[in-house]
Amino acid sequence: MSVSGIINSHLIMAAAIERHGTDEQKQKYLPKMAAGELRGGVALTEPDAGTDLQAIRTTAKRDGNRGYVINGAKMWITNSIHGDCMALLAKTDPKAEPAHKGMSLFIAEKGKGFKVARKLEKLGYRGIDTAELVFEDYFVPADCLIGGVEGRGLQQVLGGLELGRINVAARGVGIAQAALDEAVKYSQTRKTFGKPICQHQAIQLKLADMVTRVEASRLLVARAAETYARGERSDMEAGMAKLFATEAAMENALDAMRIHGGYGYSTEFPIERMFRDAPLLLIGEGTNEIQRIIIARQLIERNPA
Repeated sequence: MSVSGIINSHLIMAAAIERHGTDEQKQKYLPKMAAGELRGGVALTEPDAGTDLQAIRTTAKRDGNRGYVINGAKMWITNSIHGDCMALLAKTDPKAEPAHKGMSLFIAEKGKGFKVARKLEKLGYRGIDTAELVFEDYFVPADCLIGGVEGRGLQQVLGGLELGRINVAARGVGIAQAALDEAVKYSQTRKTFGKPICQHQAIQLKLADMVTRVEASRLLVARAAETYARGERSDMEAGMAKLFATEAAMENALDAMRIHGGYGYSTEFPIERMFRDAPLLLIGEGTNEIQRIIIARQLIERNPA
């Protein structure tokens, strides 16, 4: 089971409640989530809305003062099969302009109308349960609206996504380091032309690039984590860490496979799993293309002419 992947979605939901929830919501959910008695997740992405969350179609209509009736579907939702509740993003005002002003975030516990439609099979990260969810006249009480205020859902979840991106970046460091460790070990035992391949210049060049990526990634992740921990805005720092560390994971996995040769492509060594797991990090919690846009916009905003 990929514990880091499970914890990531769980932490994003907890961060949204901790930063924006009412006192009652914090008291009800956070102790149980911290103790592992309640597994949470975030239900944002939809079949036709991934990066562009303002395009979601899931709606939450008021049912008097009792609560909301939710209809719609969510896709690629982690922890949704074995989890207990989700931070669910829905439109309380589908006609709002701009669209984000009509979006709200709910604490959605499993129950009538909350359906796990199908498990999604993946190339890698198979230890994490990922599924499509369908909501059909699913009722949530009014006190499950995070913060008790409509129209703040997107802003409420974005802070959690900063933490999620730092977590994904840390996983990128983990894969990059693991690939480096395997490559170093193998290069000292595998021999060609009468000497270990680590003595060949072509292999040394790859190893040098791999270790440099690891160390640079680790420093970027540490900086982003420290910025977030201080309560400062960290979307640029989280974006840089996520971008660089996940690309490092992908590049190191590929270089490790090349150093291992045919063995790197076999299931006898762990390299093939790293090569399958790394691509998800380039996509999850905002694609790396989106991270580049976030970084550039923040760079300009922080350095006005």
